[in-house]
Amino acid sequence: MKISIVIGTRPEIIKMSPIIRECKRLNLDNFILHTGQHYSYNMDRIFFDQLELPKPKYNLDVGSGSHGEQTGKILMGIEKILKKENPDVVLVEGDTNTVLAGALAATKLHIKVGHVEAGLRSYDRNMPEEINRILTDHCSDILFAPTEKSRQILLKEGILDKTIFVTGNTIVDAVLQNINLANKKVNILDEMRLKQQGYFLVTTHRQENVDNRDRFEGILIGLRQLNREYNTPVIYPIHPRALKKLQEFNLSSDGINLVEPLDYLNFLQLEQNARIVLTDSGGVQEETCILGVPCVTLRDNTERPETLDVNSNVLAGTNPESILNCVSVMDTNNKIWDNPYGMGKAGETIIKILQEVIS
Repeated sequence: MKISIVIGTRPEIIKMSPIIRECKRLNLDNFILHTGQHYSYNMDRIFFDQLELPKPKYNLDVGSGSHGEQTGKILMGIEKILKKENPDVVLVEGDTNTVLAGALAATKLHIKVGHVEAGLRSYDRNMPEEINRILTDHCSDILFAPTEKSRQILLKEGILDKTIFVTGNTIVDAVLQNINLANKKVNILDEMRLKQQGYFLVTTHRQENVDNRDRFEGILIGLRQLNREYNTPVIYPIHPRALKKLQEFNLSSDGINLVEPLDYLNFLQLEQNARIVLTDSGGVQEETCILGVPCVTLRDNTERPETLDVNSNVLAGTNPESILNCVSVMDTNNKIWDNPYGMGKAGETIIKILQEVIS
């Protein structure tokens, strides 16, 4: 069996890392194809070094662009490589343009597609990620659903039961494996002079938030009020695109500690020790749930309803008053919940299933 592992963004590198490590452990025939959707490979190289992962065999470096342009470039690049390599299965993870392009390229070439983290739905078609994940699920041959809830969503959409496997989420494997690396290699709290549970951590980067002046301003006002009311540092590693929009909209960040984007191990350590994390990231909602850190989601919906079910997370939207109310609720949360995403064996389980299904 020859496996092609397609990745294009940092969250995909993180969530695919347990699968990559399992392939390496078993000495399976595989190669990594990096599309460079968000960053160039050179900028992502530190991720592979820090996480002690093998380097990608191929780097497309497609860069940014409109959704159609970017997806088209990735599709053409992946198709050429798949024709050359002729793998038995292509693995994609999540809901990015890379995921959709990888699945389409493989399907057109009659190569089996395995979708890691299948069956997630926000039911918001305004999100490009929602379109990507739906289309990918419906052209995949093997669907690795992280939870039973995700499996039921796929079944209701008419996907055959025999193609769906509940595996847990590779984010659990990744967090457990990588937090150990983080605690050996970095000490960001000392570097930033922060105390455990002595700060709020923020990530907001989604198009529907930072490209919308009113929504972005609502978030920033809420964060400034949070800093004043709790007299607690608000740490915001700001994405370059979000910083550009903040400046373009002439919005105030007074009272918010804007810092450069952090590498994954430093960010994971900050996450683990935060009082509360405020985010619009799906992956961060999962990570905080696994780490036992309360989360406030700066969105009106989520494709991670399991985090709401176990009370590790709450939806705040972008209204400043709602953000403060949700922080107050989560700050008094008992901070004890069951992790709904599995025991950290998803990567191993996925590879076992592939070995059984792909003959």
